[in-house]
Amino acid sequence: MFIIRSRDRETKARTGLLKTPHGDIPTPIFMPVGTGGTVKGILQRDLSEDIDAKIILGNTYHLYLRPGMEILKAAGGLHRFMSWDRPLLTDSGGYQVFSLSGNRKLTEEGALFKSHIDGSRHIFTPENVVDIQRIIGSDIMMVFDECAPWPCEYSYAEKSVALTHRWLDRAIIRFNETEPVWGNEQYLFPIVQGGTFDDLRRISAEKVASCGLAGNAIGGLSVGEPAEEMYRTIEIVNEILPDDKPRYLMGVGTPANLLEAIERGIDMFDCVMPTRNGRNGMLFTGEGTINIRNRKWVDDFNPIDPEGPSSVSLKYSKAYLRHLVMSGENLGAQIASIHNLAFYIKLVAEARNQIEAGNFKKWKETKVKKLSERL
Repeated sequence: MFIIRSRDRETKARTGLLKTPHGDIPTPIFMPVGTGGTVKGILQRDLSEDIDAKIILGNTYHLYLRPGMEILKAAGGLHRFMSWDRPLLTDSGGYQVFSLSGNRKLTEEGALFKSHIDGSRHIFTPENVVDIQRIIGSDIMMVFDECAPWPCEYSYAEKSVALTHRWLDRAIIRFNETEPVWGNEQYLFPIVQGGTFDDLRRISAEKVASCGLAGNAIGGLSVGEPAEEMYRTIEIVNEILPDDKPRYLMGVGTPANLLEAIERGIDMFDCVMPTRNGRNGMLFTGEGTINIRNRKWVDDFNPIDPEGPSSVSLKYSKAYLRHLVMSGENLGAQIASIHNLAFYIKLVAEARNQIEAGNFKKWKETKVKKLSERL
């Protein structure tokens, strides 16, 4: 399933190939977030042709509530429903359930929650979350876990990790006793939790590593903790997670975060930042970050990004994009989102090339400085 192709001599960075029934994924890889069966405002055609996304995400919580499992089952799974023939990963919905705070109750059995759509009551358990993802048909499924808030008391994080591990055991049993609904092999990834407590992260990483599943994830980061805390936690966990399995850092992050995590041995990323920030007029470029709303761009007729991560980056000017964004035109959000996603995907592709060329560390240090600048 996972082949390591090359390693950087000075860091933990590596390149690999993740094989799935819907296609091979070169790593490190960034995965656009398509929460409810769509990457917001972007056609699947543009995802595959202009952005060249090798894999995208769906979310179990949102898809379960709408359109619902009956529709997805009748449609033949999410791939067919959304006309996407490349790989899919589905989050378990754990983060969404636990972000409901006042509208959910945690028990040993699972999480009772109220729908944010109509207030109806539901329960997610380690077992039915596996069943739901079987119907969705994602290539990579995530276990149901608790994402503890940051900051939190040690005692809370300790109990949360223990519960997540008990749920993990139950999810693996359900996964092993069921078969894919649509005939394509599916992989189950467990999730390391533990907040920013080093001993809890080690305990959780050892538990996850012992399961011997196809890949492993690190959750509960980029939730407000300082970046240095996140990087330290990654280093601790990656010393324990098996080297020959892909490592997925969930919900991270800025372009600089990606490069720092790649240096520490992370293979997979997802984040809503490229599309969310794009809709609000923030663009990531090779020279730094642009707030397209600033007046300085009103008569700048140069391309959005001369490095051209996508066709729209070269075709449209900053002045035109600013006009669209300031006018509230949907096209502005669409162009900015396509550009940002293509930038992220091109960035990790460039990282792969630098690792294979043996020049990653020097390139990364120069790149992070540029990416951190505001233009």
